[in-house]
Amino acid sequence: MLPPTEPDELPKDPVIPVPLPEPHKITLLTAGGLATLLAGLSMLGPFSIDAYLPAFPQIQANLHASALEVQQTLTAYMLAFAGMVLWHGALSDAFGRRNVILVSLVVFAIGTFGCAAASSVHYLWVFRIMQGISAGAGVVVGRAIIRDLYSDTAAARLLSMVTMIFSIAPAVAPVLGGWIVILLGWRAIFLALCVFTVFLGWMCWQHLPETVPKEKRQPFNPRFLAGSYSAIFGSFLFLMKAGITALNFAGLFLYITASPVMLPEQLHLGPSGFAWLFVPTVSGIFLGSMAANRMAGKKSFSYQIWAGFAFMLAAVAFNVGYHLFLPPALPWTVLPMFFFTFGSSIIAPGATLLALDLFPHIRGTVASCQSFVSTLLGAIVAGLIAPALSHSVLALALGQAGFALAALACWMVSRQYRRIKARNAG
Repeated sequence: MLPPTEPDELPKDPVIPVPLPEPHKITLLTAGGLATLLAGLSMLGPFSIDAYLPAFPQIQANLHASALEVQQTLTAYMLAFAGMVLWHGALSDAFGRRNVILVSLVVFAIGTFGCAAASSVHYLWVFRIMQGISAGAGVVVGRAIIRDLYSDTAAARLLSMVTMIFSIAPAVAPVLGGWIVILLGWRAIFLALCVFTVFLGWMCWQHLPETVPKEKRQPFNPRFLAGSYSAIFGSFLFLMKAGITALNFAGLFLYITASPVMLPEQLHLGPSGFAWLFVPTVSGIFLGSMAANRMAGKKSFSYQIWAGFAFMLAAVAFNVGYHLFLPPALPWTVLPMFFFTFGSSIIAPGATLLALDLFPHIRGTVASCQSFVSTLLGAIVAGLIAPALSHSVLALALGQAGFALAALACWMVSRQYRRIKARNAG
C-alpha cells in the first residue's frame, strides 16, 4: 500500500483530459454532456429522499403505519446508503466504473418499483433498503470518473458544474412530490422515479465511458481491501478533510429531514409549501457552485474554503440570533439556508478533491469512504438529531451552527497538522 500524499493544494497539472481506454466503443461526451449525465445519476439520491417527504401523512394513513414507522423508511434508506456507499468505489476500482453504475441502476429501478407496489410499511422498508444500497453509485463513481479524466482546475470546474445541475433535484423534488401526492397519490412518486431511472440507464448504456482500463484495476480481495480501508480511515488528514464536507452536509440535511415536522408545525405550511425551504436552499447550492466554478484556477482552494466558511458562519449567526428573540416567520426562518448552502457549495469542490488526492491510486475507494462518512452522519441526523430538534426552530438553528463550527474546526486542525508535519520533516 502506497502512503498517502498530503497536499495543501492540488498540484498544478496541465488542464488536459487523460486519454480514455477503449473497452467500449462509445463516443466520448463533451465536458458539459458528461456533467449532465453524472448530475442525473447524482439526482437519484435527492429524489429518493426529498420527493416523498410531503407524502408522509398519506403513506401513514394508506399503509396503517405510525409516524415513527414512516420516518424509519428514511432511516432505513440512509443506513443502507451509508453501508453500501463504502463499497461502490472499491467495486469500481476492481470491475470498472461503467459496470458498477449500470448494475446499480438496475437494482435501483427494481427497488423503486417495489416501493410503488408496497402493501405495508414493512415491505416499504425492504424496497427502500434496495434503493439505498444502489443510489450512491452515481455520486461516488461519478467523482472518480471526473478525477480519472481531468486535472485539478478542470476537475474542480466539472465538479462544480455537476453540483449546479444536480442542485435542481432538491428544489424540484419536494415541490413535484407535493403536487403528485395531491393529484395522483404517493405511489405515483415512486413510479415517476422508476421511469427516470430507466431513462438514465439507457443513457449510460449508450454514452457513459469506461475510465479505468483492465490493466489498471485493483484487486478485489479481502487483504487488499482491508489495507486500503485501513490506510484511508487511519489517515488523520483524510478524516479532517472528509469531516469538512460531512459536517456541512449534516447542517443542510438537518433542516431537510426536519421539514415534514418543522414546516407544518412552526410555519403552518401544507404539502405545496415545501418550496419555501427548498427554493432558497437549492438556490444557494446552485449559485455557490457557480461561484466555485468561476474561482477554479483563479483562487487557491484555501481561499475558496475560507470564503465559504465566512458565508456559512454569517448565516448561522443570523439564524440563531433571530430565533433567540423572535418567533419563526417567513421569509426570515428560511432565508439563512440560502447563505449556508452558498458557502458550503463554495467549499465542496476543493475539500472533495483534496481528500481524493491523498490516495491517488485508489480514488474510487477514497470517494466511497468520503461519501460513507457524509451519509453515516446524515443517517444519524435523520434518525436521532432531526426528530429531537424538529419541534423548535431555535434548536434547529443551534444544531446547524454546531455542525458549521465543527466543520471549521476540521479545516483549521488539518492545516495546523500539516504545518506541524512539515516543520518536523524539515
